[in-house]
Amino acid sequence: MKNHNMSSIRSVRPAPVEIVHKHMRFLIIHNPDKNGVEHFIQELKQRQIKEVVRVCEPTYDAAVLKQEDIEVMDMPFDDGGVPSSEIIDQWLALLKMRFKETPKSCVAVHCVAGLGRAPLMVALALMEAGMTYEDAVEFVREKRRGAINAKQLHFLERYKPRLRMKAKNGSKGESCCLM
Repeated sequence: MKNHNMSSIRSVRPAPVEIVHKHMRFLIIHNPDKNGVEHFIQELKQRQIKEVVRVCEPTYDAAVLKQEDIEVMDMPFDDGGVPSSEIIDQWLALLKMRFKETPKSCVAVHCVAGLGRAPLMVALALMEAGMTYEDAVEFVREKRRGAINAKQLHFLERYKPRLRMKAKNGSKGESCCLM
């Protein structure tokens, strides 16, 4: 039996997933650890991502991404929790600006594991684009099994979208948002 080096054993984390709906494109990804920042940057550059929304506490230096022309925007809220209305407004303002300025772009969003907070933010954007909460959750869970906990589901059920992400008639641009 071989002796395995513990540093070579990595925790199992879900693979990054892209979620595309109409004029929006998102990348849900887990938080990079200090040894995985280079791989994280390559994932982002491969998709030409210019913004990363970090909805968890910082565990890596955003300056490293800034050197690669990738802006990290911090919008943290509690693990397993829901965002404040201020964070939702910030998130939607970013998405509106990005998808209007650069059609076919992708916005990344991440939390620690990419299963709760990040998928919740994507579901909110989908609801603001006109989906019901059930359809938004199902759409996200098709790509990210196990996403969104019971507390977050209850929040989405009660959330009243103002359709801030609804595409205007004639908008043919597709963009991506990485979460």
